[in-house]
Amino acid sequence: MELRELLGGEVQTVTPKTSVVAAATIMEQAGVGSLVVIYDGELTGIFTERDVLRSVADGGEPAVDLVEDWMTPYPDAFLPDMDVREAADWMLASGYRHLPVVEDNELIGMASIKDILWALTSEPAD
Repeated sequence: MELRELLGGEVQTVTPKTSVVAAATIMEQAGVGSLVVIYDGELTGIFTERDVLRSVADGGEPAVDLVEDWMTPYPDAFLPDMDVREAADWMLASGYRHLPVVEDNELIGMASIKDILWALTSEPAD
């Protein structure tokens, strides 16, 4: 199975200048654990629930702090034809829980660890 088969729904995005509180609100309302950070039409970061937690634990001011202060800048992006087993190996090795998927330099989706686990457990055994 390829990553493209896991993609669906709208990818939630923010700009680097979005406040941490606003980003957290978007994640909560959309029921997602990460947001893609877009600036000038390009993928410039990823902001996750872990980043929200870090901002609070480190004494930040989520109502004032910006996504750009806590995001992972220029994250690895993955092609839609990547095999889900390879994606799972990548996630284990890197600690990633969300994979931005791009095609022709365009963001086409986000694959989460939950998506990958679903794919792996739904595939017939070899």
